Amino acid sequence: MKGIMLAGLITGSATAATAVRAADAGQLVEFDAPRAATQVSSACGSYCGTFALANNKWGTIVGYYTDEYVVPHAFIRSPDGSIQSFNAPGAGLGHGLNEGTGAYSINDENEIAGQYEDSKQVYHGFVRFTDGTFASFEAPDAGTVPNTGTLAYNVNSRADTAGVYYDSEGAEHGFVRSNDGAIHEFDPPGSIDTMVCEETCLNAYGTAVGYYLDSDSTFHGFIRQPDGTIQTFDAPNAGTGGYGGTLAASINDGGEITGYYNTTHGRYRAFIRHQDGTIGPFEAPAAPPGPGAGTIAFSISQSGVTTGEYFGSTGPNFGFSRAPDGEVTTFDAPDGGTGFNQGTRPSANNASGEVAGWYIDQSGLNHGFLCVP
Repeated sequence: MKGIMLAGLITGSATAATAVRAADAGQLVEFDAPRAATQVSSACGSYCGTFALANNKWGTIVGYYTDEYVVPHAFIRSPDGSIQSFNAPGAGLGHGLNEGTGAYSINDENEIAGQYEDSKQVYHGFVRFTDGTFASFEAPDAGTVPNTGTLAYNVNSRADTAGVYYDSEGAEHGFVRSNDGAIHEFDPPGSIDTMVCEETCLNAYGTAVGYYLDSDSTFHGFIRQPDGTIQTFDAPNAGTGGYGGTLAASINDGGEITGYYNTTHGRYRAFIRHQDGTIGPFEAPAAPPGPGAGTIAFSISQSGVTTGEYFGSTGPNFGFSRAPDGEVTTFDAPDGGTGFNQGTRPSANNASGEVAGWYIDQSGLNHGFLCVP
C-alpha cells in the first residue's frame, strides 16, 4: 500500500564532513544536513541542528534536522556521504512552530518509518518506500487535537511498523502496524503510558519492545509478541518510584534485548536480556562512579554488539560499543562539548558494527556522526 509522491525534495552533500581517529573505535565522521541550523535558538532549544537516528546494513543513515526557521526535515545520508532531505506530504512547514518531518528507522530495503506534524500540530505516522512514495496512517484511537496523533518509530524487513499514539486525552499507547495496513493497539497490564522504543525496537518477526509507566511512577520493560501476548520484565535491583525502573531500548532478530535501568542507589546500568529471559547487567569500564552517573545502552545489532553512552553526574557523554564477549571500545566526537549533557550520543548500530548518532557541541548545537569500527 503506497501513498502519494514525495514532496519538497532537497538534495545536497554533507557540509564540512570531517574524518578523524576516534579513540580506540576506528574512524568517526561528523556531518550536518544541508540547510541545518548553525546556531542554537530559543525556539528550538536542545533540538537545534542534525540528529542521526538509525542506519541499515548498507550504511545508509536516516534522521532529521531543524533549519534556521526551526522547521524539522527528514534526511537520508547515503554511504558516499551525500544527503537528501525530504518532507512528508501534509507536513506543516510553519516557521518557529516545530512542525515538520522526522525519519526514525530504516530497513535494509531502504524503507523508512517516521512521523510528521501537520499545520494543526497533529502527528501522523508514515512509511516512505524506496521509490519515494509514502503511506501515511493513523492509529484508530489516536487523538485529532494539537499534540496528539500517531508516531511511527520502527520499520522491520517486512515493512511492518511500530510506534506510539497519543489519544484525545494525551495518554500514550503502543501500536504495531502490519505491511497490509492493519493496526493493532496495545498497552501492557497496569500501564498508564506505553512507549514502544525508537529506531530498533521491532524485529523481523514482528516482536516489539519498549517500556511502560505504572501508577507508582515506576518504569517496566515489555515484550509484545506477534500474536499479541505481552510479557513484562524488570532488571535486577532496578529502582522503583520517582520515574525510575527498567527501560527496554532495542531488540534483534535473535530476541536479545538491550536497554538500561537505574538502581536503588540512583546509578544507571545497561543490560542485555537473553532469549532465555536471563538479564546480564553491565557498565562501560570508563563510566565514572557515583549516583547520577553510569551507562545506558540504546541498540543491539544482529550479532549482539551493543552501543550506547556513559557519563558522569556533571560532565559530558561518551560513546561505547560492547562485543558479545564483553569487550568494550569507546569513542568520542572530536567537536563534542565538554559540559553537562554535551558530548557524544550514539543511537543505533548496524550488522557491521557501524554506529550512527549525534553529538552536542559546546554551544548546545546538535550534529550527526558515523563511527566505523
